[in-house]
Amino acid sequence: MTSTPTDIVRAAFRHYLAQDREAALPLYADDFTFTSPQDDHIGKAAFFERCFPTAGRLKEQQLLQVTPADGELVFAYYEYELTTGGRYRNVEAISVRDGLIREVQVFFGGTM
Repeated sequence: MTSTPTDIVRAAFRHYLAQDREAALPLYADDFTFTSPQDDHIGKAAFFERCFPTAGRLKEQQLLQVTPADGELVFAYYEYELTTGGRYRNVEAISVRDGLIREVQVFFGGTM
């Protein structure tokens, strides 16, 4: 069964929330980069060290839209609530090529 870029993005979010690093790792290319307002083009190792383990700070997270823009780019729009309070929405532009996540760019939204 062939996974679409949208399927791969959904799986990455599932594995993040479950903190299943072993299932998530094969979804990301070796030359993967992650950019957010807090991280500037960090690589795969830094992402899995600094960013991936942060799901524990979430009370809940819900994917609102996972929308393909073209053959490689997927937009993920999601809402989350922190355990410390506060509800937010973010958008991620995720590039998937040859079945692997190559790049994630996160755009932070404001408090809901």
